Amino acid sequence: MPHFPGMDDDRPDTQTRRPTLSQVARAAGVSEITASRALRRDGPVARDTRERVERAAIALNYVPNRLAGTLAGAASRQVGVILPSLSNIVFADVLNGLEDRLEGDGYHPILGISNYDPLREERLLRDLMSWRPAGLVIAPARKTDVTRGLLAAADLPVVEIMDVDAESADMAVGISHRGAGRAMAHYLAGRGYRRFAYLGHGIETDFRATQRLNGFRDGLREVGLTLGDVLCLPGPSTVPLGREGLARLLAEAKTPPEAVFFSNDDMAVGGAFHCQAAGIAVPEDLALAGFNGLSIGQALPKPLTTIASQREHIGFIAATHLLDRLAGGSPPRVTNVDFRLIPGATA
Repeated sequence: MPHFPGMDDDRPDTQTRRPTLSQVARAAGVSEITASRALRRDGPVARDTRERVERAAIALNYVPNRLAGTLAGAASRQVGVILPSLSNIVFADVLNGLEDRLEGDGYHPILGISNYDPLREERLLRDLMSWRPAGLVIAPARKTDVTRGLLAAADLPVVEIMDVDAESADMAVGISHRGAGRAMAHYLAGRGYRRFAYLGHGIETDFRATQRLNGFRDGLREVGLTLGDVLCLPGPSTVPLGREGLARLLAEAKTPPEAVFFSNDDMAVGGAFHCQAAGIAVPEDLALAGFNGLSIGQALPKPLTTIASQREHIGFIAATHLLDRLAGGSPPRVTNVDFRLIPGATA
């Protein structure tokens, strides 16, 4: 049999030793403790030294054992993150903002997805806290008493994100969803519409969508108007659900609406597709408005009237406040991130 360079006939591949920290240190020309600090990014290490150690680790395919460091008493560099969904681009954007900020300080998110299930959220919260992370960022579903108790008793920084209307156990970063609904009501009323309907999703679990609905009602009431038909469908928001839902809403409406406010842009884009298929002129026959400011809504032939939330910024600010607290600072308990109404062309 020919012998190729690097082949070892006597030792199986499974016995190959993994690279060690001491090998990385030797390759970089530093002590083991300096190499460890450089890779953890938690000590006074010069930038050129850190970069030299990181290059050596990459060249040797070295992966540090984070768990061993934690068990030995080192501070955790992990941040627990619980989000309702990643199929919705909204929370993917938030996660991008979180990661961008955490990475710069050597922290890493451990992610759990609740799927808008309050009981699953309880379990995720218990599991993540059992790993003793440095902090926790959570976009809650409808908080149960157990979840409230766990958050209140947590001996670590906690940032609740996306909403500032509800009471938080520690810090909160987000927008006023009730205020967003109210702003859309005032805008549509100012455009001359007088008959309104609402099409939503997951009202039992997505309390932020419920807050927008309540704010929309409040806003109409403030200008002497009322909300007509309300249809809330079970399950997560999707474009197909919005299309099917608008067809059903219009078929069952007691009074034909002039404008429909959707729980979010996914639903509203689906509504726009139904109007196109049914020959309903938008906004001449029916006005449509959404929430989130997603690119898909702005890519429609007539850009969607909506409210934009600064999702990546919310994630970035949440991580900034958490890191500030870990460093001994006193960040604000509540940070209200401005939303922006996009007039579009559908209302």
